[in-house]
This record gives sequence, structure tokens and C-alpha cells, in this order.
Amino acid sequence: MSSAVLVEADGGSRGNPGPAGCGAVVRDAGTGAVLAERSIGLGVTTNNVAEYQGLIAGLRAAAELGAVEVAVRMDSKLVVEQMAGRWKVKHANLQPLAAEARGLVDGFDRVSFEWIPRAANAHADRLANEAMDEQAGGNEQSARIRPSGWLGANGTPTKMLLLRHGQTPLSVERRYSGRGDVALTELGERQVRAAGERLAAMDGVITPDGVAPVIASPLTRTRQTAQAVVDATGGELHFHDGLLETDFGDWEGLSFQEAADQFPNLHGEWLGDPSVVPPGGESLDAVYRRVTAARDDLVARYAGRTIIVVSHVTPIKALLRLGLGVGPEMFYSLHLDLASLSIVEFYPDGNSSVRLVNDISHWQ
Repeated sequence: MSSAVLVEADGGSRGNPGPAGCGAVVRDAGTGAVLAERSIGLGVTTNNVAEYQGLIAGLRAAAELGAVEVAVRMDSKLVVEQMAGRWKVKHANLQPLAAEARGLVDGFDRVSFEWIPRAANAHADRLANEAMDEQAGGNEQSARIRPSGWLGANGTPTKMLLLRHGQTPLSVERRYSGRGDVALTELGERQVRAAGERLAAMDGVITPDGVAPVIASPLTRTRQTAQAVVDATGGELHFHDGLLETDFGDWEGLSFQEAADQFPNLHGEWLGDPSVVPPGGESLDAVYRRVTAARDDLVARYAGRTIIVVSHVTPIKALLRLGLGVGPEMFYSLHLDLASLSIVEFYPDGNSSVRLVNDISHWQ
């Protein structure tokens, strides 16, 4: 056989975690002929663990065939980027698997990693699904308990991963930043790269069925944030005007104190009444109605899927308010950091569940 081979690998989990399996096929690099196949049941685990196990199975098979050069092709953006050294392996469950895979890589003269679309990885995907079929026969119950059991909610929810944009010059100076189009600072760029890596490693973002789409406010700071997520996940990027930040009107660019000094009565009223409109701007009630319409549109368009929503502090608060079913006081009592991650799920029967609020562990 040729000393150069192609390894195509895949893995998946039905339930994430749930019954899992992986598959790998080794081909002659010159002719494409199949030299070896692997289809392995993994019990109950996650998609990402299964994908790493598929890689390991393929590398082992290539080593057993005496290969010297290996070109690995996978539809897992996470595994490819981590093995290529461009992303860090942060998840504790993946670190020993990545170390095992690197140990196998060291046994070859040359190994390359390439991301390919899922459709181009059909052979390995079929082998992984065959292994999952066998596993599902013995354990169809996911190890993760969904909140629907407590809520009485029915159906598959639309899961929104809510990411606030990173730092900008106006946020450094604590100035009102609504429709003004400012870019991220260098720190902001680092924050959103870290957020992108975090999201790429999360269960349900990159799966055998595809990558979670990214829907963003069209302003520059959210465009940059969303692009960092797309670079990390490989998802498609879309924009939605309903996710724009509040229009602060004449307060745009002013500090809190400057706005209070220039508009003492109106600014004081605005801090406690969501119906108050900044001069030339938009009330919090109006923002809430706009975001509610955007939520309804996204739930209808991406029903039952996981999506990544990149927006600003007020729209994200509005989505969390919808998830909690609480009043406008939440706008004043909830703090959201820059580049923070929150999670809310909306069920088709009208129920909802907030799963995470203001997580900044990826860059803190």
C-alpha cells in the first residue's frame, strides 16, 4: 500500500450526551481506495468526545497499516482547529483525548488536518451512525435532564446562546452607546475570540447535523463579534435589525453624569420608567416590543434548533426578560458584562427556560 493515506473520521451522540458512536475510514491517498474502516460504540457521551474518538480510531488504523503521511479530514471544526494548534483545548473531558490523539500524530512523519463539509464526510458519518444505532438499542435515555420535566413544557425548544459584543472605546469611558457605530478595542477583539472558542466547544453548536447559525445586530461592534464566532464555529452569519441596541437619541456618546447634568428631570425619570423616551431616541418599552417581535421571528425561523444571537446589553436583557416572564424592573436590576454569554430556551407551547446569565469565564 501507499505510505500516504487519508483519514476521514466522525462521531456523534443522540442526546448530547446520549448513545454515542464514532466512525473512521482510511483511504489510499493516491487512488482513494478504502484500506480500513472502524465503527465503534461509545456508550453515553457527548458529540465532541465522540468526534475525538473517531479521530483516534482513524489514526490507530492508519498506524496499523504502516502509514507514514496522514491527511485527516473531518467535519468537526472544533477537533480540526484544536489539533492544528489554532484553538486551545479548554474542556476537561477533551484534554486527555486530544493528548492521546497528539501522541498518535507524533508516530507519523507528517500529519495535516482539514475541515470538510458534512456532505463530504458521508462514509465516516455512516459508520458513526451505525455505531450509534447499536448504542441506542441499549440506552435511549439521555443522561442530561431537561428543564421541561419541571416546567411541563412540550416539544423541542429553540435554544438561544446570547452573546454581548466585546469592549469598545465608548464602553471603556462608560458612555451611552446605542446606534453609534463604533468598533471593538484590542481587548474587545481578544474577548470575542475567546467567546468564539467557548461557543465552538459547547454541546449542540457543532453537531453531525450542522453548525448553529449566528444571528447578529448589524452594527460594527456586533458584526466583529459575530465574525469571531463564525470563524470559530464555521456557522452561517445573518443580520437582524430587531437586535439593534436602544436608540439613545441626544444621549448618544454622553457619559451617565453628562446626560444627568444636561437632562436632569428626564434622565431621572428614564431610570425608573421604561415608557420614558430619551430626546430623539427610543424608550425601553419600545425596545422590548421590537425584541419580542425579533424573538418571535427567530423562533419561527429556527424552531427547535440552537442558534447564536450576538447583540447588545438591552436586547439581551429583553430576551432574558421574555425567558423569565418578569416585568420591566429587570432592565434596571440585571447586569451584563461585555462579551458575556447567557442562554434562554423558548418552547413551542409558550414555555421558556433561562439556563445561564452573564457568564464571562471564557475571557475573565
